[in-house]
Amino acid sequence: MTISIRPDLDDLHTLPKGHRDSVRRLGEFARERVAPTAGERDRAPIGTVDWDLVGEARDLGGLRMGLPEEMGGLGLGAEGLGRVLEEFAAADPGFALILGATGLFQTPIVLAGDERLIAEYLMPFLGDAPLLGCNAVAEELNGTDLVLAQNAPYATDMTTATLRGDHYVLSGKKKYITNAPVARYATVMANVAGHPGSTGLTCFIVDLEWDGVRRGVTHDKFGYRTAPAGELIFNDVSVPVENVIGDVLGGWDLNTTQGNICRVTCAAIATGLARHSLERALEWVTERRQGGGTLFRHQMTARKIADMAAAVESARALWVNAARTVDTTLPVPTYEPAIAKMVADRAAVDNANIAMSLIGAQAFQRDDDMERILRDSFGPRIYEGSPEALAMTITDVLCVGDERR
Repeated sequence: MTISIRPDLDDLHTLPKGHRDSVRRLGEFARERVAPTAGERDRAPIGTVDWDLVGEARDLGGLRMGLPEEMGGLGLGAEGLGRVLEEFAAADPGFALILGATGLFQTPIVLAGDERLIAEYLMPFLGDAPLLGCNAVAEELNGTDLVLAQNAPYATDMTTATLRGDHYVLSGKKKYITNAPVARYATVMANVAGHPGSTGLTCFIVDLEWDGVRRGVTHDKFGYRTAPAGELIFNDVSVPVENVIGDVLGGWDLNTTQGNICRVTCAAIATGLARHSLERALEWVTERRQGGGTLFRHQMTARKIADMAAAVESARALWVNAARTVDTTLPVPTYEPAIAKMVADRAAVDNANIAMSLIGAQAFQRDDDMERILRDSFGPRIYEGSPEALAMTITDVLCVGDERR
């Protein structure tokens, strides 16, 4: 019996057959088309998007993975999305983020179920031209003050929404937003004027071609360079009241629900990164000879490889369990996604570090794939909850209880 650290794309029996077919097609695309050119995209000028590759992903349903089938999407749940994004992350995690950020734009609209918003802002993703979206939450001065409810009163200098007749006026700046330099649409979390901190958080849909919207700096990132990220600046942008997603002041519940779902797919991306490091290390230790024998025959090397394999298997088991819980539980749980992301984030960094140690000087070269993966491995620790923010969520559930369950 041969053991593979790669999931068998022909044996995803826990998914509906139609979903299995979609996951297999997208997974094969990631392995055969995305992986071979990942280094080229990493070295491209900042803000560059491989639109031809995005178009190929679109043709396979990659820009509508989470949209319900009745809307023309693939209808993938958390497990199906995680399976796809693990494959893309093992190939090029930046490309996984391009698709994932577009899904983050779409998810609040799907959750709200507003037929007008669906028709106007989701149906274009079924068209012939590749189209990207983004989810604008983060700000320069507000990190956990936008994701931990107990911190909401302390948010400062928030993007503000002021009601004027039949529209809201948005003013402020969002930062570190994946796809911001290239997206057409954004879901924007803003604080309704008159509410302290971020206690008036409300979600709006903004067409980024509207008057008053300006794309600011494109960030020169350490990793994930395939996925452009940058600032969105709103200078008195007029947004119709009909473009509120869900309820006014309902941003906290929406942000929490979406965040818990997204932590599962983020854990899957981190698992893909950890897997890539293990695959690269296995290539090296099964070919490299030292001290008269193949490297993996040395006891210390064997221990490192075993630790890396255990990290991948553990991370995958936890994110798959979290995904199945999310797919079958209402309200969406907080504990399982947070645990899965914390473990997978650590696996990504640890495995990259071990692989660098095993491969040595060759891995330290810019033309070696490990240099890119090491940089990319730190990304999951930042977005959708740092280890410290996740720890607060996990501890609250254990000590106080999860009121969402």
